[in-house]
Amino acid sequence: MKVGVLGTGDVGKALGKAFIALGHEVKMGAREATNDKAAAWCKEMGDKASHGTFADAAAFAEIVVLATLGAANQAVLEAAGPDNLAGKILIDTTNPLDMSKGFPPSLSVGHTDSGGEAVQRLAPKAHVVKAFNTVGNAHMFKPSFDGGPPDMFICGNDEEAKKKVSALLVEGFGWGVVDLGGIEASRHLEPMCLVWVLHGARSGSWNHAFKLLRK
Repeated sequence: MKVGVLGTGDVGKALGKAFIALGHEVKMGAREATNDKAAAWCKEMGDKASHGTFADAAAFAEIVVLATLGAANQAVLEAAGPDNLAGKILIDTTNPLDMSKGFPPSLSVGHTDSGGEAVQRLAPKAHVVKAFNTVGNAHMFKPSFDGGPPDMFICGNDEEAKKKVSALLVEGFGWGVVDLGGIEASRHLEPMCLVWVLHGARSGSWNHAFKLLRK
């Protein structure tokens, strides 16, 4: 499978590395095709890694991963090109964090809208699935915790896209999956990121994840 990663930060690099470990080809997209961070990452990852612009990565991919700062989503998706995303699964890992007042961050949108819904509006022909936004990048791939694998909470409007992402999460990434419904459930998933952050700040450790207990 061909995977396009939009973003050169820690999340993009971690997920790109994970997809390569699973045998997939990954193209990392950046604003400029000559981005130094993307080039260095590709050199480290080997033959299955390549890089280019956001549009290059989106056009290359069968599945696209949005791994930028939430505040940059509009600019990045416009640069990627809606036509390059049409008909493709777009995994939205982002959170609309507002750091303007310092730590802890707040959300720049919520309650009646969400970053996930904004991503779907910006890429109307893509099948957006919110995932990976409630855990740190260090534990996104094959997490190991006492009590078994944690759960990845997801949402999105396209049922087939969610089935494919769920299978990838379970069989490849080592997660349980909890599907919360349509993309509007991002209004609840994005605040879960803040719960994850606040616990990390208070405990002094970022080695935690969520799990839904069932009886």
